[in-house]
Amino acid sequence: MPLEGEVTRISFLASSSALAQEACAGLADRYGDVSPEHAQVVVALGGDGFMLETLHRVLGRGTAVYGMNCGSVGFMMNSFSEEDLPARLGRAQAASLHPLRMTATTSDGRHHEALALNEVSLLRQLRQAAKVRIMVDGRVRLAELICDGVLVSTPAGSTAYNLSAHGPIVPLSANLLPLTPISAFRPRRWRGALLPSTAQVLFEVLESDKRPVAAVADFTEVRDVVAVSVREDRGLTATILFDPDQGLSERIIVEQFTV
Repeated sequence: MPLEGEVTRISFLASSSALAQEACAGLADRYGDVSPEHAQVVVALGGDGFMLETLHRVLGRGTAVYGMNCGSVGFMMNSFSEEDLPARLGRAQAASLHPLRMTATTSDGRHHEALALNEVSLLRQLRQAAKVRIMVDGRVRLAELICDGVLVSTPAGSTAYNLSAHGPIVPLSANLLPLTPISAFRPRRWRGALLPSTAQVLFEVLESDKRPVAAVADFTEVRDVVAVSVREDRGLTATILFDPDQGLSERIIVEQFTV
């Protein structure tokens, strides 16, 4: 649903590109600029990577983020325009995203937590393929996966790395999490699974001394992991704004018909 009331407190954040920096300066001069902590809306200027950074920055504060594309892909961004921005923000439609919470245990016994709005992935560190046991809700579902890696994606992230790894695109309303192998060697024909959003996934790294594995949650990498648990954190919500008829759900549907 649209934002309530007039949008007067806007914070502008930009990626390091010259185009984004120039756009940020022009918008701030025209509409004023407040800190993200005091803003009704944060406007992110850049590409999808910077949008993801901005969402992480405001995660847990309840501040909505409206992206304008000054980068390359821009799947999560709106088109750029300086005109009538407060009115545009007032008409924008909101999508709510819940992050994945990763808890990674390393070979020295330490525990590391991180959040992911796109995906949590396990990746081999060296030349040899990884060996991973997959448990879902305490039950072994795959005793041994030999692969370059494996990932759990959010619905919003299902069009990103998950899609490149030939995983399924998932609508936001589906309450499903794609579990997708990356270059699976054995079992060769396993293509992954769709899990309920309530599922708790545990990856156990087999032969971790010989076949070291890193875990990555969006921007956070933890190396030499022996176990990684992943679950959706419904206690945290990121709010992203889109122009009418260009919402994230519509974009995910369109992506499934793109050839």
